[in-house]
Amino acid sequence: MVDVAIHRLHDRSQEPFPMIDVYSWPTPNGHKIHIMLEECGLAYKVHPINIGAGDQFGEDFLKISPNNKIPAIVDPDGPDGKPISLFESGAILLYLAGKTGKFLPEDVRGKYDALQWLMFQMGGVGPMLGQAHHFRMYAPQQIEYAINRYTNEAKRLYGVIDKQLSEHAWLAGSEYSVADIATFPWLRSWQNQGVELDDYPHLKRWFLEIAERPAVQRGVAVLAQERKPLSGDKEREILFGATQYQRR
Repeated sequence: MVDVAIHRLHDRSQEPFPMIDVYSWPTPNGHKIHIMLEECGLAYKVHPINIGAGDQFGEDFLKISPNNKIPAIVDPDGPDGKPISLFESGAILLYLAGKTGKFLPEDVRGKYDALQWLMFQMGGVGPMLGQAHHFRMYAPQQIEYAINRYTNEAKRLYGVIDKQLSEHAWLAGSEYSVADIATFPWLRSWQNQGVELDDYPHLKRWFLEIAERPAVQRGVAVLAQERKPLSGDKEREILFGATQYQRR
């Protein structure tokens, strides 16, 4: 396991919960959890998992995240007072919302409004924009069909969000929630997705408002200095080649 970086981005000396261990990297899925922790005011330690160097395949990390993906957390103060480990960013967001009572509406209708938009991010926004990034920026061959398919899907998803935000302040209605926290980091790379933010004025309003939140600014700064552009074939192979598909 890599060395631990301790993050106390502002004073949390009165924090009632023990410090949470976060195994992460500065990607959209990682930033979801960094932002949520900051918004909730929780103390945490970040363990960088350099996915370009293959840290995600380490034995210790696989015990926490068997799908070899970041982020993952270990909370020493789980629901029963015992440590709990979690992988999958959506599950972690819901866990932290439950732990703190924040960013998931208490009323039943509001909760399901937030959950459906969180699932929209998990099942649509993340996977499809991830494919747009891959084929537009990282694929070894420029495949016109794939580029067009995923760029057009990115634009369609932006349109769905824009329509929702033309009628509501936030994705799930009148409250800022886990749905907004989950979706925002994926839209920070809108230029790489072939999207013009000005084409989606309601989404742009929402995006800029979230970007101004101090907790969000702290969250996206976590590990940001660690991430570098892909530097060679070895990193590409680790991320996209046979290494990714080995049985472990």
